[in-house]
Amino acid sequence: MADTAYTPRLRVEFEKNIRGMMTEKFGYANVMQVPRLDKVVLNMGVGDSVNDRKKAETAAAELSQIAGQKAIVTYSRIAIATFKLRENQPIGCKVTLRKAHMYEFIDRLINVALPRVRDFRGLNPKSFDGRGNYSLGIKEHIIFPEIDFEKVSEARGMDITVCTTAKTDDEARALLTAFNFPFRQ
Repeated sequence: MADTAYTPRLRVEFEKNIRGMMTEKFGYANVMQVPRLDKVVLNMGVGDSVNDRKKAETAAAELSQIAGQKAIVTYSRIAIATFKLRENQPIGCKVTLRKAHMYEFIDRLINVALPRVRDFRGLNPKSFDGRGNYSLGIKEHIIFPEIDFEKVSEARGMDITVCTTAKTDDEARALLTAFNFPFRQ
């Protein structure tokens, strides 16, 4: 049973400072109107698992280490002959983080993983989808401290999508900036 007294650092920061700052900036009438983080989806596509089924399972195990939650293997829905892809073949893995796991992951992403990226110049401020969600791609999953890069056979890329309850991109950008997301100027 998990300890219910523990609250992630970023959640405390949101409730103490960020919520008030967002209310002041956008003039919300009610605290429930303030945008908040909803979920984080991690996705790792493993295209070369068409030839070797174990690669998708290995990627899922590594993604589970990064997320702190069990990842599931995703399977193809249709057959595509040009990619030598059959129906129901493993082609990737994903995990959805909510609540405490989500806040802990974002904290590790911003403060530990992104500073370890080579030639990092900031996140693209235009990667919002128009509905307040932000997506970013990482070329090497070995930037996370949970992965022992001596045991990794190959570096894989991954997609990270941060879903918020914001209605517009400006609200979402202000929310993520308050969480110290390092956007490019």
